[in-house]
Amino acid sequence: MPTPQQGRRGSYAKGVAKREEILERALEVIAREGYRGASVKELADAVGLSQAGLLHYFDSKEELFAEILRKRDELDAVHFGAGADDPGELPDLREPYLRLTRHNAEVPGLVQLFSRMSVDAADPQHPAHRFFVDRGEALRTIWTAAIAHEQAEGRMTDRVAPETLARVLQAVADGLQVQWMLDPSVDMAATIGALFEALTPPPKDSA
Repeated sequence: MPTPQQGRRGSYAKGVAKREEILERALEVIAREGYRGASVKELADAVGLSQAGLLHYFDSKEELFAEILRKRDELDAVHFGAGADDPGELPDLREPYLRLTRHNAEVPGLVQLFSRMSVDAADPQHPAHRFFVDRGEALRTIWTAAIAHEQAEGRMTDRVAPETLARVLQAVADGLQVQWMLDPSVDMAATIGALFEALTPPPKDSA
């Protein structure tokens, strides 16, 4: 017979598992139906819960959506190498960046959710504020190290500090998503690819 402590652990584990299921199914629904089509009711229906039952696992609708984006980042890091902890794993920064950009063009609902929430989260009182601040800092830390590696290998100009380039690349990624939402003909990956080409030093004269 399980002890009360074991029962609490089992209940906690089930709660964590259900929360993960909610986030994974929510990603599917938003990717398929779009941000506007993904109401709390639809997300709750997708996992067999009432709206109140769904929000039992989150403090608010805003926190739910922030956690959906956090889960997206976690999966993207696995599939696209977009968040590797060791910059040595990213000898060519541009390929993970471009793969992720192409993928984002296939999930407009998630791009809409990210862009809308990033604006709202500028308010320090917004439930997603800390998520976006921490996400930006972590991303720039990884990219700064990767850019420094690229510069040391001669694959990227060293005329601009790695920290500055990391912030520029983040700004380009976020800004292009807004342009793309306004005009879906914008080729985000091609535009970013052109930026990388501009940052690539010309071949050294073999003479």
